[in-house]
Amino acid sequence: MRRERGKERRFRGAMLRPRVWRVRCCLQLGGTLGHPLNPPFTLRCVCRDQDDRQRTSSIAEERLIVTAKTAFLFILPQYNVSMPTADGETVQYHYGPKDLVTVLFYIFIAIILHAVVQEYILDKISKRLHLSKVKHSKFNESGQLVVFHLSSVIWCFYVVVTEGYLTNPRSLWEDYPHVYLPFQVKFFYLCQLAYWLHALPELYFQKVRKEEIPRQLQYICLYLVHIAGAYLLNLSRLGLVLLLLQYSTEFLFHTARLCHFADENNEKLFNAWAAVFGVTRLFILTLAVLAIGFGLARMENQAFDPEKGNFNTLLCRLCVLLLVCAAQAWLMWRFIHSQLRHWREYWSEQSAKRRVPAAPRLAARLIKRESGYHENGVVKAENGTSTRTKKLKSP
Repeated sequence: MRRERGKERRFRGAMLRPRVWRVRCCLQLGGTLGHPLNPPFTLRCVCRDQDDRQRTSSIAEERLIVTAKTAFLFILPQYNVSMPTADGETVQYHYGPKDLVTVLFYIFIAIILHAVVQEYILDKISKRLHLSKVKHSKFNESGQLVVFHLSSVIWCFYVVVTEGYLTNPRSLWEDYPHVYLPFQVKFFYLCQLAYWLHALPELYFQKVRKEEIPRQLQYICLYLVHIAGAYLLNLSRLGLVLLLLQYSTEFLFHTARLCHFADENNEKLFNAWAAVFGVTRLFILTLAVLAIGFGLARMENQAFDPEKGNFNTLLCRLCVLLLVCAAQAWLMWRFIHSQLRHWREYWSEQSAKRRVPAAPRLAARLIKRESGYHENGVVKAENGTSTRTKKLKSP
């Protein structure tokens, strides 16, 4: 009897389990499976489930919109304005405080690219060259700047040609202020600012020597002041042409430096850079005086109006010209000083090489005269014509 009762209980439990499981599924999944004893409950669950799905989808869409807006704030330039043209409408940009967020994002991108170039290109080449610590730091600096200057020259040349600044030099100062910029011009300036700002923490990451830090800080600050000044004073067109000239000479210099590390006797590129350097300084000064001193001075609108981006006043023009002329004069003075030092070292090495062959002969004669020679247990010392002999003591 007990066995039969146990079988009945087991059978009833097995029959009740599917019903309990179905009810639980209805409660958890919103009544999609349904229950034969209470169909209105399942319909209510289905309706609630559809409402919840719509709410969750709307919340997800709102979150996507918010995240997309914040992502665009970091990635793309801000302050876009649609300008009517003959063909239709074009999108132009102007600067503002939100550009700092975009510059911050591209600073991190520049740090990542810097590390990639250092690890996968420069470190492998420097291991084969077996450079010293001083040359190794200079090699890394020149290698990074060669990559940056080459990409900047190509990009800047493309922008200048497509915008027509080379074919029409008057466009550098006509229609000033150049408040609205094309996308590629503004993005170029933001990337330039991001690169030179990323160079400041790289001094710590690369473990630059203390003796080299002041020199590198001078160049970084010079580039930041000139690029930010051209961007904020709405002299972006003139700044593009000047950067193209400056980056071309810097690319040639660092290329010559890398070739010198590979072969110390190769100085042909240094000679070419020395010739191009002086000509570039002359072109930059001439173009700056022509555009700022003569072009902007003849413009009708010469009122100081920061809201409209107009800085075309006598004081602003003088400050910009003094800054450009002082920077070029300082660079020229450093160039002349380094060339004079290089020539002094070269002539000192040449004079030392001429004196080297006579030195061993004199030393050999002195050694023969002052030192003795051993022969059959007797040491004979020669001093002019007289000789003295001494017997060696046996050990």
